[in-house]
Amino acid sequence: MSFSIIGTGSKAPSQVKTNDDLARIMDTSDEWIRSKTGIRERRILGEETITDLVVESSLLALEDAGVQPKELDLIICATVTPDYITPSMGCVLQRRIGAVCPAFDISAACAGFLYAWDIADGYFARKLDSKILVVGAEAVSKLVDWRDRTTAVIFGDGAGAVVLGRGNGLKAIRLNNRGDETALFARYQKGNCPIRRSQNGETAGHTTTPEADADTFLHMEGQKVFQFAVSSMCRDLKNIAKQAGMELEDVDYVLPHQANQRIIDYAISRLPLAPEKYLGNIAYRGNTSAAAIPVLLDEFRRKGQFRKGDILAFTSFGAGLTSAAAILEWDKEE
Repeated sequence: MSFSIIGTGSKAPSQVKTNDDLARIMDTSDEWIRSKTGIRERRILGEETITDLVVESSLLALEDAGVQPKELDLIICATVTPDYITPSMGCVLQRRIGAVCPAFDISAACAGFLYAWDIADGYFARKLDSKILVVGAEAVSKLVDWRDRTTAVIFGDGAGAVVLGRGNGLKAIRLNNRGDETALFARYQKGNCPIRRSQNGETAGHTTTPEADADTFLHMEGQKVFQFAVSSMCRDLKNIAKQAGMELEDVDYVLPHQANQRIIDYAISRLPLAPEKYLGNIAYRGNTSAAAIPVLLDEFRRKGQFRKGDILAFTSFGAGLTSAAAILEWDKEE
């Protein structure tokens, strides 16, 4: 016995930015973005903070589950773009909602939400009658270079949350990693330590100009990431079905990471599942990294997509290079 999903919630920024909006500030066009990514628009933080979205999505999930914040036994936040380097977003969330349990963040990029599920699974394995809040949240708009159309047009901001309770919903989960710090990365700012020396032996000095901190933007080798994503999605879905003791064709719906519609389409062409089994919202959400799967799950669940007994497969991939997959039986009573 592991866990079942007993509540879901999500929150997007109020600010919508279309491809035409982006074409006004960078060298791109609606046609170029759609053809390369399948994205028409995305939500970008305006006056809100990512913490605001995390709190609101968490409260919606708790309300849906009928669970009070003080009943939570653990909070796990998957994010690489919190509002603070320290304290963790989990700790800030715990205070903001009035919970009293341990809370922490994990960093596994776009695969972070499923990595958090694996941690939660281990917590339930200790035979605790627990309630666990798992959040995926990102503000990738803070990381991208808004002069670079190869990265900035892809991403959006958002937060999604689930409340987990003891149950038999999770059938299998699998994490993978292929260490690579060159395909997709963003460095910390170098800071202004007066005694730190660079590789050539010179004193680093102050690095506070945009030019000096340009290396802190998100960098991506598109073709390398594309190949990793497609191969990971195909491999992980096949392996997780085998691990769950079923055929991939037994899956009712696949909820893939919303990275790029071309990646998803290419994987679909290599897998034995009908295209209509793949759920997506990238056209109007963009790639929200660790938030993509919980936002997608909450959106389609609230549309009434899932019925008790449906088999859902999840697959994600991201910087690290990380990937993960899970199979879950939907057993929430509506």
